[in-house]
Order: sequence, then C-alpha cells, then structure tokens
Amino acid sequence: MIRNKRKALLVAAISLLCLAGCSSKDQSVSDEQEKPSKPNEIAPFTGEVITDAMDRRPILATISNIPAARPQSGLADADQIYEFLAEGQITRYAALFQSTVPDQMGPIRSARDYFVHLAEGMDAFYIAHGYSPDAKKLLDEQVVDHVNGIHHDGTLFERSADRRAPHNSYISKEHISEAFRLKNASEKITAQPSFSFLNPDESDKIGDMASAIQVSYSSDPNFISTYQYNEEENRYYRSVNGIDTVDKLNERRVELANIIVMEMDHQTVDQQGRLAIDLESGGQAMLFHEGIAKTIEWQNKDGFLTPVEQGIPVKLTAGKTWIHIVPSLSGPSTSVTYTP
Repeated sequence: MIRNKRKALLVAAISLLCLAGCSSKDQSVSDEQEKPSKPNEIAPFTGEVITDAMDRRPILATISNIPAARPQSGLADADQIYEFLAEGQITRYAALFQSTVPDQMGPIRSARDYFVHLAEGMDAFYIAHGYSPDAKKLLDEQVVDHVNGIHHDGTLFERSADRRAPHNSYISKEHISEAFRLKNASEKITAQPSFSFLNPDESDKIGDMASAIQVSYSSDPNFISTYQYNEEENRYYRSVNGIDTVDKLNERRVELANIIVMEMDHQTVDQQGRLAIDLESGGQAMLFHEGIAKTIEWQNKDGFLTPVEQGIPVKLTAGKTWIHIVPSLSGPSTSVTYTP
C-alpha cells in the first residue's frame, strides 16, 4: 500500500515537471515571437527607410554644370545636391552621397573654398579636380579628408573620350574606396545632421500652392531650373532649358522630394570673379514640397545648412533634396517664381 502511494507520488511529480517544462518552452517560444524586430534604419540626409547600416561617411563631390557636361553621372543617387554660383555666372554642384554611392560620379570639377567648408562642416570625404587659390590653401592645411584629380589624373580619376577637358574627369565607386584607403580616411560617419522629416502618414499642406517652380541665377536659360510637381508620386521633376535632368549612367530622371532656396551673402574676391559665400550667418529661405511653397529660414547648425522655422528644423518630405544657394542681393523672392 505504501509502495503504491510512493509510486503514485513519483508519477505525479514527474507529470508536474513535464508540465512546467512544456509551459517554459511555450513561454520561450511566445517571448521569441513577441520580440520586436530590428528597428528600421533612417537615412540621415533623406529620411528614407533603408536596409543597410547607416554608418557610411558622406561623400561630397564637386560636379560640373556647364551644358557640355550634361547629363552628369551619379546625380540620381545623390541624397542632396547643392547648386552654387561660380565665377562667370555659371553654377556648379556639390553632390552629397551617403545612402548610396553610384558606380561613377562626374564630370568632377575644381574646388572652391565654400565647397571645402561645406564638406568640413559635414565631415564629408571631399572629391574635386583642381582648386582655386583659397580652396588649395584649405586643402593643403588638411581641413577635410579629400582626394583631388590634380594629383591622381589617369589613375583614380579617368578621362572620358566623349567629352572635352576639363569637363571629362570621372571617378568610380571602386576608386573612391581606393582613395579612402590611400588617404587613411575613416569610412564611418561622425557628424549627424539635425534634419527633420515628415512621417509616412504625415503631410504638409500649409502654404501657397506651387506645382511649377523656376529658380534663376541669371537670364541665361542654361542656368534656370524648372521644377514640375507630380502629385501622384509626390515628387518634383527638374529640367533646364527644356531638357530633363537625367543621370547619364542609366537615364533615370532625378526625382526630388524637396526644393530649397537659401539666400546667402556673395562677395566677389578677385579679378577672375571668384566668390566668397557666407555659409555661417543664416538667412531667408524658401521650401517647396508636397506641392506647396512656404517662406522659412536657414541656419548653420553644427556645420550643416539646415532649413528651420522659428529656429526649429522644418519637417521635410522624406526623399532627395535640391538646394539652391542664391545671392542675398537678389533674394529668393526675385530668384524664384512659382505658379499653382
């Protein structure tokens, strides 16, 4: 009788252990299912969700913009494109690549001091071919990690046979990686911009309707940018002198989520017409996105040219941005026109 009771107690104990083990296993499976997935990575310069780790250091490249240099290579992959005046009333681009590095960039053109300072503020790796005297001084002082085609023409920088110098210098993705190694430069991002972006379920419709935009640097139609808003895609398409802005690599149109015009003080500093541009003091600006226009301001926040409203970073639409830098003597109101 006692033996039977002991046997019954042993069976009961084993059953309880089994139940506890099964419950623990079930709880473990449940906990695994409830674990949150890895949070989405947000590209710091576009606000777009991406899958790759976002620790890549930004690259800033000076790209030619005379008609003979068009269409340029790599523009469709640029997170931001800054358009500045150069001497002679032409414009030149500073194209920023961080979320994606294209197979090729160019035509690469010479540095100006304001391009170097822009790269310095972002701690970007800077790419140019040639330099002005002021830019050369900054580069010689190593204020920013950089590679220049003057020293690597025909090696890291390759000449295209279908274009004339100096508008035929290109650098490939492979050679950019080689340049990082050659310069012993870090490939990791160190400075984070304070840009702010709308969430996917947000929209910004506070402002004047603006479906067609024109930004002029002079009366020359080759340097007047026209943007047309596509409401279905919530993107702007750019053209100059009736020709769509496309990427030479793949003939993709450059699709933009935001157009920003920033007013800065410009001063002519030499007989060649080179300019000094004030990237520090802040000023008036205009933002075009979501089919609307609004007057805002810009500030230099820790080295980044940041669009703000009452000192707070304005919410941009996630996507690529074209940033026009215009002289404060004309101001956005006279450099820019738009229609509903």
